[in-house]
Amino acid sequence: MSHAQRRTTRNRTMEQSLSQLLAIEMALSLRLGSVGVSGNLLPPAEADSVPVMRISIEGQEELPVFVTASPVQILCICYLWTEDEIRPERRAEMLEAMMDLNISIPLSNFGRIGRHYVIYGSLAHDASADSIASDVAMVADNALEALNVFTEFLN
Repeated sequence: MSHAQRRTTRNRTMEQSLSQLLAIEMALSLRLGSVGVSGNLLPPAEADSVPVMRISIEGQEELPVFVTASPVQILCICYLWTEDEIRPERRAEMLEAMMDLNISIPLSNFGRIGRHYVIYGSLAHDASADSIASDVAMVADNALEALNVFTEFLN
């Protein structure tokens, strides 16, 4: 495949992903009603990167949800805290509590990306914008709940 063909394919994929991400923002706005929702597309880190949208919900701006769509899946990720924010003497207890709670948190899971602890949800790549909006709202709500539950383990 020539460089021009790769660029055209990449542009088409970006346009499809952007369209999908904008539909998610609209569905989330409709779902939340009077609560403000703002989304902005972040520039890709690399030429072949998948697009990422940062979605902020009014009243929860400190916990934006990052949505990315690839040909395989859609991920909704919210960053919670870093390794440096954990009280060292409570770390093992916190990790055990996270494992215990993981199964009971609807549509979300705890994870770690580098030194950042996250809560995330994933959907099939062909999920409807309304389904994705539901997952974004759930991840945002679960992130707030996680911060309330795990505050005692943080500095």
